[in-house]
Amino acid sequence: MKRNMMEWVDNVLAAKQKQGFLVLSFPAIQKMGITVKDLIASSDLQAQAMKIVADATPEAAASVSMMDLSLEAEAFGSTVHFSDDEVPTVTGSIVHSEEEADALKVPEIGAGRTQIYIDAIGKAVELVQDRPVFAGVIGPFSLAGRLMDVTEAMIYCYDEPDMVHTVLEKATEFLIKYINAYKAVGANGVLVAEPLAGLLSPSLEEEFSCDYMKKIVEATQTDDFLVCYHNCGNCTVQQIESITQNGCRVLHFGNAIDMADMMPKVPENIIAMGNLDPAGLFRNGTPETVKAATVELMEKCASYPNFVPSSGCDIPPLSGWDNIMAFFDGVNEFYAKNN
Repeated sequence: MKRNMMEWVDNVLAAKQKQGFLVLSFPAIQKMGITVKDLIASSDLQAQAMKIVADATPEAAASVSMMDLSLEAEAFGSTVHFSDDEVPTVTGSIVHSEEEADALKVPEIGAGRTQIYIDAIGKAVELVQDRPVFAGVIGPFSLAGRLMDVTEAMIYCYDEPDMVHTVLEKATEFLIKYINAYKAVGANGVLVAEPLAGLLSPSLEEEFSCDYMKKIVEATQTDDFLVCYHNCGNCTVQQIESITQNGCRVLHFGNAIDMADMMPKVPENIIAMGNLDPAGLFRNGTPETVKAATVELMEKCASYPNFVPSSGCDIPPLSGWDNIMAFFDGVNEFYAKNN
């Protein structure tokens, strides 16, 4: 369903009581009796999973698809490790030199599993119509890091910057086409995950991530299609001046930072979401600890009109549904006490 997403942002900012926003998809496997391997191989199952999650969380602000950060690197030719219970991961690297960077080919849309995920969103927007539907996409530096090796990419920024820029240009070209493919099948937006950039210094983040994020936003974002930015790195507070210039009106942060430190630095016209620990709380906590942490987060940050409570990142596949629902209980409890 088409929506004016800039108006959606304005409405969220204006609402006195915010809806929780969870990066929640993979735990649907528990309700479906399937594995992660099954889910990532089928557009029908992915769309059904998004519908199941939406029905189970009527108070959620949006529906967010699989946050599978192996997908785009696989399309470029990277090797991916699959398991039944965990999200796929990239193994090894395919770019080790300037020559290999120059020779790297930008894949067509549909390479690897990309068409499965595009088709899944096309089907999900027909099933979930009561809230915006967001696709999940990796960010430019995080994709480049998977192609060059995550650790090596950090070093290459100093030692081989031209090679990094070559890979980034190709990664960005692909991501623009990929995001526009989601837009074409009816997605209301994308959540672009750029966690590796969160480990860079502010100047390197601006050069090797922000400048490319700007290109992506300029080439894809319109009134009816929103580009949201996710970064769960531990340097985001120091990087925030650059991050707020990337053109995104929704920023999503991880639990490596204190959200109370971030909120004063985010302009009032930009939504800031975060940042409960996905593993420590949703996966390994209890309903009581999730609810208590949610209330505590709200007490620290809800005085900011642009704050929206969320998980700090994608919620792991085997996280308990009682824990997930306790998040919404915590949001409701806070507002019941403070309205």
